[in-house]
Amino acid sequence: MIAHLQGKLVEKSPTQLVIDCGGVGYEVHISLHTYSLLPNTDFIKVFTYLQIKEDAHTIFGFVEKSEREIFKLLLSVSGIGAGIARTMLSSLDPKQITNAIASGDVGTIQSIKGIGSKTAQRVILDLKEKVLKLYDLDEVSMSQSNTNRDEALSALEVLGFVKKASEKVIDKIVKEDPDASVESIIKQALKSL
Repeated sequence: MIAHLQGKLVEKSPTQLVIDCGGVGYEVHISLHTYSLLPNTDFIKVFTYLQIKEDAHTIFGFVEKSEREIFKLLLSVSGIGAGIARTMLSSLDPKQITNAIASGDVGTIQSIKGIGSKTAQRVILDLKEKVLKLYDLDEVSMSQSNTNRDEALSALEVLGFVKKASEKVIDKIVKEDPDASVESIIKQALKSL
């Protein structure tokens, strides 16, 4: 219903703002991520999400449209309310959340206060497909910190292979054999490319 608010910033705290729009002061709840991005001017614009409940109408504000979209996605998960979604966006930036969901990183999502392992798994289960489609991400492998994988990938790039294609092949090899040596990864990849 209210897509954005634009007006004079009257009050500002790490969790909420008051924006004067034509003489009406709107209380807007924000995440720490949005707070960190607020411009140092009196006149601001925030993208909003209006939550209507029986006992309250609450406006949540975001400097970036992408953060609002992630907020809406999180609200679609059973067991995640506006408070927890805002806590998630205060604890991690939107990119970290989308990457954690895309890679199935339960640990990162569970590290957020108020989220247990079941809720973290539900977030990933419910949103993984949407996040991969929306943000045009390829499925991110859990072994991102695997240095053998990274070395093999850069070696294949030097040999002239396209990074995206090489990445898919290497991720498949590393998934089957996480302890494979750089040489072994490259040899297997060359057979598939």
